[in-house]
Amino acid sequence: MRASIPSIPFDRRRFLRLAGGAAAVTALPAALTACGGGSSGGSGSLRLVGVSDQQAPLDLLTAEYGAAEFETSYSPTDQVQTSLRTQLGAGNAPDVHVVYPGNGSAMSMAQIAEAGLLTDLSDQAWTRNIPDNFKPAFQLDGRTYLYSAGASVIGAIYNRSVFQEAGVEPPSTWSEFIQVCEAVRATGRVPIALGAQTQWVTQLISYALVPSTVYAGNPDFDSQLRDGSTSFADSGWADAFEMYLELRDRGFFNDNPNGTTFEQQTAMVATGDAAMAVQVSAVLPDFRAAAANPDDLSMFPVPGADAADDVWIPAGVVVGLGVSAGSRNQAAALEFVEFLGEQRNINAWAEAIACVPLVRDAESRVDPVLEPFLPFLDGDRAVPFMDQAWPNAEVQPAHFAVVQELLGDRITVAEALNRLDETYRQE
Repeated sequence: MRASIPSIPFDRRRFLRLAGGAAAVTALPAALTACGGGSSGGSGSLRLVGVSDQQAPLDLLTAEYGAAEFETSYSPTDQVQTSLRTQLGAGNAPDVHVVYPGNGSAMSMAQIAEAGLLTDLSDQAWTRNIPDNFKPAFQLDGRTYLYSAGASVIGAIYNRSVFQEAGVEPPSTWSEFIQVCEAVRATGRVPIALGAQTQWVTQLISYALVPSTVYAGNPDFDSQLRDGSTSFADSGWADAFEMYLELRDRGFFNDNPNGTTFEQQTAMVATGDAAMAVQVSAVLPDFRAAAANPDDLSMFPVPGADAADDVWIPAGVVVGLGVSAGSRNQAAALEFVEFLGEQRNINAWAEAIACVPLVRDAESRVDPVLEPFLPFLDGDRAVPFMDQAWPNAEVQPAHFAVVQELLGDRITVAEALNRLDETYRQE
């Protein structure tokens, strides 16, 4: 059977406005790392498994938390999606673990909550502050199963020095974006680093373009896709894929994107071998850590239209945490998540990964490089990441696969779109 999706209507524009401008992708990043330890002197001991981009805030917050000791480990998304779901099914899950928002992946909130593998968080105080149109990312059948600190955006992380050498500024239209890439290529540098060997990276250029090619003209696309009155093939998804391939055909990517990893992509931009990479803002810390001068890195929205007023951007709830329904330390795990839900800790998490806090207060800080995105967020020209509203966990990996095949000239755009439609409709 197809997994049920949250029943609350998913108004993409109001979703972002209620968040105070928001943003994040359900499948994210980085190198395999692991660490153990945490606070000492507490009465509980918790095993926590996270995705790599969660390590910075969780290292900070587990160290500050005084009521438990932690055994923590972090892995890239591709590994977590398979290994952790296997642990959940086998009954040996960690107490607290990564959960992706919405319904679009094997480790998404709706998929694993429907399987009875997550603990209800609805009684916790912080859940009362979830904006109404964020709730489909957090809730199934009116119950909250996901903790997330906020939202992030997708755009181009770029090297200011490379742009200065090429004599260009961040563009505001698609035509200007092409001109920027041409000017960078003339300097002998790679315009766009693409690490498509790392599967979750494949989706980001599509996601950066589809808000302009699909939702700017049809904000009701998701509901129409659900009721069968439209399809991927009959929408601006075709334009987005053609634009993706235009970047390839103009020689704007590095050699062999399908053989290039996220880590290599990051290093290319950080060192100035490439000008930019289309990425989610949550990985800014990875790029900054790889750069000799972190202040050289900034970010701008990718313009997916030839008129600046027609450009929209992608944004969505960031990857979060859940408590395993099979945890032997469930009470202690719930107490830790409630601690994370305190506003000061939401602010700390959001600041550590350059995202917009779930709810802002006077102490909330938004990373300055995200300022170019705020007019879109506050002006109702932002939409959540596409997969967060998809009805099953198969469409996202199908998207990964067709992009790799498109880049390798193994399928046509029409074939790619038909495969997405077939996967979306499967029971």
